Amino acid sequence: MASKDIVTKAKTEKILQIIKESESKTGVKRTLLAVCPNSLSVIKAAFRAAKRNNAPIKFAATLNQVDGDGGYTGLTQYEFTKMLQIEAASVNYTGPYIVAVDHGGPWLKDVQSIEKWDTEKAMNGVKKSLVDSIAAGYDLLHVDPTVDIFVADGEIIDIKIVAKRTVELIKYVEDFRRNHNLPPISYEVGTEEVHGGLADDDTFDLFISLLKEGLTKEGMADVWPCFIVGKVGTDLHTTLFDKDVAKKLTEKVKTFGSYIKGHYTDGVTNPEDYPRTGMGAANVGPEFTISEYNALIELEKIEKQLQAEGKVALLSNMKNTLWQLVLDSNRWIKWLQNDEKGKKFEELSEDRQNWLIQTGCRYIWQHPQALAARYRLYENLNKSGINAEEVVLGRIEHDMDKYFYAFNLVNLNDYIS
Repeated sequence: MASKDIVTKAKTEKILQIIKESESKTGVKRTLLAVCPNSLSVIKAAFRAAKRNNAPIKFAATLNQVDGDGGYTGLTQYEFTKMLQIEAASVNYTGPYIVAVDHGGPWLKDVQSIEKWDTEKAMNGVKKSLVDSIAAGYDLLHVDPTVDIFVADGEIIDIKIVAKRTVELIKYVEDFRRNHNLPPISYEVGTEEVHGGLADDDTFDLFISLLKEGLTKEGMADVWPCFIVGKVGTDLHTTLFDKDVAKKLTEKVKTFGSYIKGHYTDGVTNPEDYPRTGMGAANVGPEFTISEYNALIELEKIEKQLQAEGKVALLSNMKNTLWQLVLDSNRWIKWLQNDEKGKKFEELSEDRQNWLIQTGCRYIWQHPQALAARYRLYENLNKSGINAEEVVLGRIEHDMDKYFYAFNLVNLNDYIS
Protein backbone atom coordinates (compact mmCIF):
# COMPACT_ATOMS: atom_id res chain seq x y z
CA MET A 1 0.00 0.00 0.00
CA ALA A 2 1.22 3.50 -0.80
CA SER A 3 2.73 5.41 2.12
CA LYS A 4 -0.01 8.03 2.07
CA ASP A 5 -2.55 5.28 2.69
CA ILE A 6 -0.74 4.28 5.89
CA VAL A 7 -1.39 7.64 7.48
CA THR A 8 -4.74 8.33 5.81
CA LYS A 9 -7.77 6.54 7.19
CA ALA A 10 -10.93 6.03 5.17
CA LYS A 11 -13.87 8.23 6.14
CA THR A 12 -15.83 5.45 7.86
CA GLU A 13 -12.85 4.43 10.03
CA LYS A 14 -12.32 8.06 10.97
CA ILE A 15 -15.89 8.36 12.21
CA LEU A 16 -15.69 5.05 14.06
CA GLN A 17 -12.46 6.18 15.71
CA ILE A 18 -14.10 9.44 16.82
CA ILE A 19 -17.02 7.48 18.26
CA LYS A 20 -14.58 5.29 20.17
CA GLU A 21 -12.65 8.27 21.50
CA SER A 22 -15.81 10.12 22.54
CA GLU A 23 -17.01 7.02 24.38
CA SER A 24 -13.81 6.93 26.42
CA LYS A 25 -14.46 10.54 27.45
CA THR A 26 -18.23 10.52 27.90
CA GLY A 27 -19.14 6.88 28.43
CA VAL A 28 -21.75 7.17 25.66
CA LYS A 29 -21.86 4.29 23.18
CA ARG A 30 -23.07 5.03 19.65
CA THR A 31 -24.26 3.13 16.58
CA LEU A 32 -24.21 4.60 13.07
CA LEU A 33 -27.50 4.78 11.16
CA ALA A 34 -27.43 3.50 7.59
CA VAL A 35 -30.39 4.54 5.44
CA CYS A 36 -31.41 2.62 2.36
CA PRO A 37 -31.85 5.38 -0.29
CA ASN A 38 -34.83 3.85 -2.09
CA SER A 39 -36.38 7.16 -3.13
CA LEU A 40 -35.56 10.83 -3.55
CA SER A 41 -37.89 11.58 -0.64
CA VAL A 42 -35.89 9.29 1.66
CA ILE A 43 -32.64 10.98 0.59
CA LYS A 44 -34.08 14.44 1.25
CA ALA A 45 -35.53 13.37 4.60
CA ALA A 46 -32.25 11.77 5.65
CA PHE A 47 -30.27 14.95 5.15
CA ARG A 48 -32.92 17.04 6.89
CA ALA A 49 -32.97 14.64 9.84
CA ALA A 50 -29.16 14.49 9.98
CA LYS A 51 -29.01 18.30 9.89
CA ARG A 52 -31.57 18.67 12.69
CA ASN A 53 -29.91 16.00 14.84
CA ASN A 54 -26.41 17.30 14.09
CA ALA A 55 -25.33 13.77 13.27
CA PRO A 56 -23.59 11.81 10.51
CA ILE A 57 -25.64 9.66 8.16
CA LYS A 58 -24.80 6.69 5.96
CA PHE A 59 -26.49 5.79 2.66
CA ALA A 60 -26.37 2.07 1.83
CA ALA A 61 -27.52 1.52 -1.77
CA THR A 62 -28.04 -1.92 -3.25
CA LEU A 63 -27.09 -2.61 -6.85
CA ASN A 64 -30.78 -3.07 -7.57
CA GLN A 65 -31.29 0.54 -6.50
CA VAL A 66 -28.24 2.28 -7.94
CA ASP A 67 -25.96 0.87 -10.63
CA GLY A 68 -24.63 1.47 -14.12
CA ASP A 69 -28.06 0.63 -15.57
CA GLY A 70 -29.76 3.17 -13.31
CA GLY A 71 -31.36 0.60 -11.01
CA TYR A 72 -34.95 1.16 -9.91
CA THR A 73 -34.16 4.66 -8.63
CA GLY A 74 -32.99 5.65 -12.12
CA LEU A 75 -29.58 6.67 -10.75
CA THR A 76 -26.11 5.55 -11.78
CA GLN A 77 -23.34 5.70 -9.18
CA TYR A 78 -22.12 9.04 -10.53
CA GLU A 79 -25.60 10.53 -10.55
CA PHE A 80 -26.23 9.22 -7.04
CA THR A 81 -23.14 10.81 -5.50
CA LYS A 82 -23.89 14.08 -7.31
CA MET A 83 -27.48 14.04 -6.07
CA LEU A 84 -26.29 13.51 -2.50
CA GLN A 85 -24.00 16.52 -2.83
CA ILE A 86 -26.86 18.65 -4.13
CA GLU A 87 -29.37 17.53 -1.49
CA ALA A 88 -26.86 18.04 1.33
CA ALA A 89 -26.16 21.56 0.09
CA SER A 90 -29.89 22.32 -0.24
CA VAL A 91 -30.31 22.09 3.55
CA ASN A 92 -26.77 23.30 4.31
CA TYR A 93 -25.83 19.96 5.84
CA THR A 94 -22.07 20.24 6.31
CA GLY A 95 -21.52 17.15 8.45
CA PRO A 96 -20.07 13.87 7.20
CA TYR A 97 -22.08 11.33 5.26
CA ILE A 98 -20.99 7.89 4.08
CA VAL A 99 -21.88 6.54 0.64
CA ALA A 100 -21.91 2.75 0.45
CA VAL A 101 -22.81 -0.25 -1.65
CA ASP A 102 -25.10 -2.66 0.16
CA HIS A 103 -25.02 -6.38 -0.70
CA GLY A 104 -22.46 -6.18 -3.50
CA GLY A 105 -22.22 -9.77 -4.66
CA PRO A 106 -23.05 -12.10 -7.55
CA TRP A 107 -26.74 -12.81 -8.15
CA LEU A 108 -27.84 -10.24 -5.56
CA LYS A 109 -28.76 -7.93 -8.42
CA ASP A 110 -32.11 -9.32 -9.53
CA VAL A 111 -31.36 -9.39 -13.26
CA GLN A 112 -28.41 -11.73 -12.67
CA SER A 113 -30.60 -14.19 -10.80
CA ILE A 114 -33.56 -13.95 -13.17
CA GLU A 115 -31.39 -14.43 -16.26
CA LYS A 116 -29.27 -17.09 -14.49
CA TRP A 117 -25.89 -15.56 -15.25
CA ASP A 118 -23.03 -18.02 -14.96
CA THR A 119 -20.48 -17.54 -12.18
CA GLU A 120 -17.84 -15.76 -14.24
CA LYS A 121 -20.34 -13.33 -15.76
CA ALA A 122 -21.98 -12.62 -12.41
CA MET A 123 -18.64 -12.01 -10.67
CA ASN A 124 -17.46 -9.75 -13.50
CA GLY A 125 -20.71 -7.81 -13.33
CA VAL A 126 -20.23 -7.20 -9.61
CA LYS A 127 -16.60 -6.21 -10.09
CA LYS A 128 -17.59 -3.55 -12.60
CA SER A 129 -20.31 -2.23 -10.29
CA LEU A 130 -17.91 -2.03 -7.36
CA VAL A 131 -15.12 -0.21 -9.17
CA ASP A 132 -17.63 2.15 -10.78
CA SER A 133 -18.86 2.90 -7.27
CA ILE A 134 -15.47 3.87 -5.86
CA ALA A 135 -14.66 5.82 -9.02
CA ALA A 136 -17.86 7.79 -8.39
CA GLY A 137 -16.74 8.59 -4.85
CA TYR A 138 -18.26 5.88 -2.66
CA ASP A 139 -16.72 5.44 0.77
CA LEU A 140 -17.59 1.83 1.67
CA LEU A 141 -18.35 -1.43 -0.12
CA HIS A 142 -20.34 -4.32 1.31
CA VAL A 143 -18.74 -7.34 -0.36
CA ASP A 144 -21.32 -10.10 -0.10
CA PRO A 145 -20.79 -13.21 -2.28
CA THR A 146 -23.05 -15.33 -0.07
CA VAL A 147 -25.56 -16.28 -2.76
CA ASP A 148 -25.05 -18.91 -5.44
CA ILE A 149 -28.08 -19.70 -7.57
CA PHE A 150 -26.46 -22.97 -8.65
CA VAL A 151 -26.41 -24.36 -5.11
CA ALA A 152 -29.29 -26.81 -4.73
CA ASP A 153 -32.42 -25.70 -2.87
CA GLY A 154 -32.14 -26.35 0.83
CA GLU A 155 -28.36 -26.36 0.75
CA ILE A 156 -26.04 -23.61 1.99
CA ILE A 157 -23.12 -22.31 -0.02
CA ASP A 158 -19.75 -23.61 1.19
CA ILE A 159 -18.22 -21.00 3.50
CA LYS A 160 -14.83 -21.62 1.88
CA ILE A 161 -16.29 -20.44 -1.43
CA VAL A 162 -17.77 -17.38 0.27
CA ALA A 163 -14.37 -16.48 1.70
CA LYS A 164 -12.58 -17.12 -1.60
CA ARG A 165 -14.97 -14.92 -3.57
CA THR A 166 -14.84 -12.22 -0.90
CA VAL A 167 -11.05 -12.08 -1.20
CA GLU A 168 -11.27 -12.07 -5.01
CA LEU A 169 -13.67 -9.12 -5.05
CA ILE A 170 -11.71 -7.09 -2.48
CA LYS A 171 -8.44 -7.71 -4.33
CA TYR A 172 -9.98 -6.59 -7.63
CA VAL A 173 -11.29 -3.39 -6.06
CA GLU A 174 -8.06 -2.63 -4.20
CA ASP A 175 -5.95 -3.16 -7.32
CA PHE A 176 -8.23 -0.76 -9.22
CA ARG A 177 -8.20 1.78 -6.39
CA ARG A 178 -4.43 1.82 -6.04
CA ASN A 179 -3.77 1.84 -9.79
CA HIS A 180 -6.06 4.87 -10.14
CA ASN A 181 -4.66 6.60 -7.04
CA LEU A 182 -8.11 6.82 -5.43
CA PRO A 183 -8.59 7.55 -1.70
CA PRO A 184 -8.73 4.64 0.77
CA ILE A 185 -12.15 3.07 1.24
CA SER A 186 -13.78 0.82 3.83
CA TYR A 187 -15.19 -2.68 3.55
CA GLU A 188 -18.07 -4.60 5.04
CA VAL A 189 -18.35 -8.37 4.67
CA GLY A 190 -20.75 -11.16 5.49
CA THR A 191 -24.49 -11.37 5.70
CA GLU A 192 -27.17 -12.06 8.26
CA GLU A 193 -29.10 -14.23 5.81
CA VAL A 194 -29.33 -17.98 6.34
CA HIS A 195 -28.06 -18.55 2.80
CA GLY A 196 -24.79 -16.92 3.79
CA GLY A 197 -23.93 -19.71 6.18
CA LEU A 198 -22.68 -17.39 8.96
CA ALA A 199 -25.47 -18.27 11.35
CA ASP A 200 -23.43 -20.39 13.78
CA ASP A 201 -20.27 -19.66 15.77
CA ASP A 202 -18.02 -22.23 14.14
CA THR A 203 -18.83 -21.09 10.61
CA PHE A 204 -18.52 -17.44 11.59
CA ASP A 205 -15.07 -18.10 13.08
CA LEU A 206 -13.98 -20.12 10.06
CA PHE A 207 -15.03 -17.34 7.69
CA ILE A 208 -13.01 -14.76 9.63
CA SER A 209 -9.97 -17.05 9.64
CA LEU A 210 -10.22 -17.81 5.91
CA LEU A 211 -10.71 -14.14 5.07
CA LYS A 212 -7.63 -13.09 7.02
CA GLU A 213 -5.57 -15.88 5.49
CA GLY A 214 -6.77 -15.08 1.97
CA LEU A 215 -6.15 -11.35 2.18
CA THR A 216 -2.66 -11.92 3.59
CA LYS A 217 -1.85 -14.38 0.82
CA GLU A 218 -2.85 -11.76 -1.77
CA GLY A 219 -0.56 -9.17 -0.21
CA MET A 220 -3.39 -7.29 1.46
CA ALA A 221 -2.71 -7.97 5.12
CA ASP A 222 -3.33 -4.26 5.75
CA VAL A 223 -6.87 -4.45 4.31
CA TRP A 224 -9.55 -5.49 6.74
CA PRO A 225 -13.32 -4.85 6.95
CA CYS A 226 -14.49 -2.36 9.53
CA PHE A 227 -17.93 -4.00 9.51
CA ILE A 228 -18.86 -7.67 9.65
CA VAL A 229 -22.56 -8.36 9.30
CA GLY A 230 -23.96 -10.40 12.15
CA LYS A 231 -27.14 -12.39 12.54
CA VAL A 232 -28.61 -10.57 15.53
CA GLY A 233 -32.21 -11.79 15.51
CA THR A 234 -33.76 -9.41 12.98
CA ASP A 235 -34.97 -10.07 9.47
CA LEU A 236 -37.84 -8.85 7.29
CA HIS A 237 -40.42 -10.51 9.53
CA THR A 238 -38.94 -10.23 13.03
CA THR A 239 -38.40 -7.06 15.04
CA LEU A 240 -36.63 -8.14 18.23
CA PHE A 241 -32.92 -7.40 18.35
CA ASP A 242 -31.08 -10.18 20.22
CA LYS A 243 -28.79 -8.18 22.50
CA ASP A 244 -27.11 -11.28 23.99
CA VAL A 245 -26.05 -12.61 20.60
CA ALA A 246 -25.01 -9.13 19.49
CA LYS A 247 -22.83 -8.60 22.54
CA LYS A 248 -21.11 -11.94 21.99
CA LEU A 249 -20.43 -11.15 18.33
CA THR A 250 -19.15 -7.64 19.02
CA GLU A 251 -16.67 -9.01 21.54
CA LYS A 252 -15.60 -11.65 19.04
CA VAL A 253 -14.72 -9.19 16.24
CA LYS A 254 -13.32 -6.47 18.51
CA THR A 255 -9.97 -8.27 18.58
CA PHE A 256 -9.76 -7.75 14.80
CA GLY A 257 -10.60 -4.05 15.06
CA SER A 258 -14.01 -4.61 13.47
CA TYR A 259 -17.60 -3.87 14.42
CA ILE A 260 -20.76 -5.88 13.93
CA LYS A 261 -23.24 -4.40 11.46
CA GLY A 262 -26.95 -5.13 11.71
CA HIS A 263 -29.27 -5.42 8.73
CA TYR A 264 -33.09 -5.49 8.67
CA THR A 265 -33.35 -3.06 11.56
CA ASP A 266 -36.73 -1.88 10.22
CA GLY A 267 -39.31 -1.46 12.98
CA VAL A 268 -37.08 -3.08 15.59
CA THR A 269 -38.71 -2.87 19.02
CA ASN A 270 -35.55 -2.26 21.06
CA PRO A 271 -33.23 -0.01 19.00
CA GLU A 272 -31.71 1.45 22.17
CA ASP A 273 -29.95 -1.89 22.73
CA TYR A 274 -27.80 -1.49 19.59
CA PRO A 275 -25.28 0.95 21.09
CA ARG A 276 -25.45 -0.77 24.48
CA THR A 277 -24.11 -3.97 22.92
CA GLY A 278 -21.41 -2.21 20.89
CA MET A 279 -23.03 -2.54 17.44
CA GLY A 280 -21.13 -0.44 14.92
CA ALA A 281 -23.98 0.35 12.53
CA ALA A 282 -27.45 -0.74 11.48
CA ASN A 283 -29.37 -0.61 8.19
CA VAL A 284 -32.96 0.61 7.87
CA GLY A 285 -34.70 0.46 4.49
CA PRO A 286 -38.23 -0.84 3.83
CA GLU A 287 -39.52 0.95 6.94
CA PHE A 288 -38.97 4.31 5.28
CA THR A 289 -40.75 3.15 2.13
CA ILE A 290 -43.73 2.31 4.35
CA SER A 291 -43.45 5.79 5.92
CA GLU A 292 -43.56 7.40 2.48
CA TYR A 293 -46.46 5.24 1.34
CA ASN A 294 -48.52 5.96 4.46
CA ALA A 295 -47.95 9.70 4.09
CA LEU A 296 -49.17 9.61 0.49
CA ILE A 297 -52.30 7.67 1.47
CA GLU A 298 -52.95 10.17 4.27
CA LEU A 299 -52.70 12.99 1.74
CA GLU A 300 -55.00 11.23 -0.69
CA LYS A 301 -57.73 11.15 1.97
CA ILE A 302 -57.40 14.92 2.33
CA GLU A 303 -57.50 15.25 -1.45
CA LYS A 304 -60.81 13.39 -1.59
CA GLN A 305 -62.25 15.65 1.11
CA LEU A 306 -61.20 18.67 -0.92
CA GLN A 307 -62.87 17.22 -3.99
CA ALA A 308 -66.12 16.82 -2.04
CA GLU A 309 -65.83 20.51 -1.20
CA GLY A 310 -65.43 21.38 -4.87
CA LYS A 311 -61.77 22.34 -4.52
CA VAL A 312 -60.27 19.53 -6.64
CA ALA A 313 -61.20 18.77 -10.26
CA LEU A 314 -59.10 15.69 -11.04
CA LEU A 315 -58.11 13.17 -8.37
CA SER A 316 -54.61 11.69 -8.35
CA ASN A 317 -55.82 8.11 -7.86
CA MET A 318 -52.65 7.65 -5.80
CA LYS A 319 -53.38 4.42 -3.93
CA ASN A 320 -54.85 2.53 -6.88
CA THR A 321 -51.95 3.60 -9.07
CA LEU A 322 -49.34 2.40 -6.58
CA TRP A 323 -51.08 -0.92 -6.00
CA GLN A 324 -51.41 -1.65 -9.70
CA LEU A 325 -47.80 -0.72 -10.46
CA VAL A 326 -46.43 -2.92 -7.68
CA LEU A 327 -48.57 -5.84 -8.81
CA ASP A 328 -47.60 -5.39 -12.46
CA SER A 329 -43.90 -5.26 -11.52
CA ASN A 330 -44.05 -8.77 -10.02
CA ARG A 331 -41.27 -7.69 -7.65
CA TRP A 332 -43.52 -8.57 -4.69
CA ILE A 333 -43.15 -12.26 -5.57
CA LYS A 334 -39.51 -12.14 -4.43
CA TRP A 335 -40.64 -11.50 -0.84
CA LEU A 336 -43.21 -14.27 -0.48
CA GLN A 337 -42.65 -16.57 2.48
CA ASN A 338 -42.33 -20.31 1.92
CA ASP A 339 -45.95 -21.05 2.74
CA GLU A 340 -47.10 -18.31 0.34
CA LYS A 341 -45.14 -19.30 -2.74
CA GLY A 342 -47.35 -20.31 -5.63
CA LYS A 343 -50.33 -18.34 -4.31
CA LYS A 344 -52.02 -15.56 -6.22
CA PHE A 345 -51.80 -12.13 -4.65
CA GLU A 346 -55.52 -12.06 -3.80
CA GLU A 347 -55.14 -15.35 -1.93
CA LEU A 348 -52.81 -13.74 0.61
CA SER A 349 -54.04 -12.27 3.89
CA GLU A 350 -54.98 -8.59 3.96
CA ASP A 351 -52.01 -7.79 6.21
CA ARG A 352 -49.58 -9.51 3.87
CA GLN A 353 -51.07 -7.80 0.82
CA ASN A 354 -50.66 -4.41 2.47
CA TRP A 355 -47.08 -5.15 3.55
CA LEU A 356 -46.04 -6.36 0.10
CA ILE A 357 -47.51 -3.28 -1.55
CA GLN A 358 -46.13 -0.83 1.00
CA THR A 359 -42.58 -2.17 0.82
CA GLY A 360 -42.84 -2.94 -2.90
CA CYS A 361 -43.44 0.72 -3.71
CA ARG A 362 -39.69 1.30 -3.57
CA TYR A 363 -39.44 -0.49 -6.89
CA ILE A 364 -41.91 1.77 -8.71
CA TRP A 365 -41.54 5.26 -7.20
CA GLN A 366 -39.83 6.41 -10.41
CA HIS A 367 -42.39 4.86 -12.77
CA PRO A 368 -43.94 7.59 -14.96
CA GLN A 369 -47.45 6.77 -13.72
CA ALA A 370 -46.35 6.98 -10.07
CA LEU A 371 -44.61 10.28 -10.73
CA ALA A 372 -47.67 11.65 -12.51
CA ALA A 373 -49.99 10.59 -9.68
CA ARG A 374 -47.71 12.17 -7.08
CA TYR A 375 -47.49 15.40 -9.11
CA ARG A 376 -51.29 15.60 -9.37
CA LEU A 377 -51.70 14.87 -5.63
CA TYR A 378 -49.16 17.52 -4.63
CA GLU A 379 -50.67 20.09 -6.99
CA ASN A 380 -54.21 19.50 -5.73
CA LEU A 381 -53.15 19.97 -2.12
CA ASN A 382 -50.77 22.85 -2.73
CA LYS A 383 -53.61 24.84 -4.30
CA SER A 384 -55.44 24.57 -0.96
CA GLY A 385 -52.42 25.72 1.02
CA ILE A 386 -51.15 22.28 2.04
CA ASN A 387 -47.46 21.66 1.42
CA ALA A 388 -47.77 18.01 0.44
CA GLU A 389 -44.06 17.28 0.10
CA GLU A 390 -43.44 18.64 3.61
CA VAL A 391 -46.00 16.19 4.96
CA VAL A 392 -44.27 13.27 3.23
CA LEU A 393 -40.78 14.30 4.29
CA GLY A 394 -41.95 15.02 7.82
CA ARG A 395 -43.41 11.53 8.15
CA ILE A 396 -40.16 9.90 7.00
CA GLU A 397 -38.04 12.17 9.21
CA HIS A 398 -40.20 11.34 12.22
CA ASP A 399 -39.48 7.65 11.72
CA MET A 400 -35.78 8.34 11.24
CA ASP A 401 -35.52 10.48 14.36
CA LYS A 402 -36.14 7.57 16.70
CA TYR A 403 -32.95 5.91 15.42
CA PHE A 404 -30.86 9.05 15.80
CA TYR A 405 -31.96 9.19 19.44
CA ALA A 406 -31.86 5.46 20.18
CA PHE A 407 -28.40 5.16 18.62
CA ASN A 408 -27.13 8.19 20.62
CA LEU A 409 -26.15 10.05 17.47
CA VAL A 410 -27.57 13.46 18.36
CA ASN A 411 -24.82 16.11 18.30
CA LEU A 412 -22.14 13.58 17.38
CA ASN A 413 -21.00 16.02 14.70
CA ASP A 414 -19.73 18.31 17.46
CA TYR A 415 -16.91 15.79 17.94
CA ILE A 416 -16.15 15.53 14.21
CA SER A 417 -13.96 18.25 12.78
